[in-house]
Amino acid sequence: MLTGESRIRLKRAYEPAAPEDGVRVLVDRLWPRGVRKEDAAIDHWMKEVAPSAALRKWFGHDPVRWPEFYRRYTEELREQAAGVEALRTLAQQGTVTLVFGARDLQHNGAVVLRDFLGGTSR
Repeated sequence: MLTGESRIRLKRAYEPAAPEDGVRVLVDRLWPRGVRKEDAAIDHWMKEVAPSAALRKWFGHDPVRWPEFYRRYTEELREQAAGVEALRTLAQQGTVTLVFGARDLQHNGAVVLRDFLGGTSR
């Protein structure tokens, strides 16, 4: 569980970086299409905490599959203790922005990861 002082934000990779983003962590397994590495201002790329390739393909960003995706990805995160702990440590030190490439702002892995880190996962 994180303290009230830490903040975990979400932001699409296609939005410009801003000082208030704090530490920017890309949490997708694949680099966002069309985003230049120089422009992305990514501090860390943590592929290991992203949904597995099989889960990502199964989900296909289909909102109907969201509840099951949420459950399955939460299970995967429980197996990624080192990566999750590294993110928690960063968040305890200040603002962390989880950067993702998905178009859907409400149904993506970064939402699940933020909830998991904050101790609010279902």
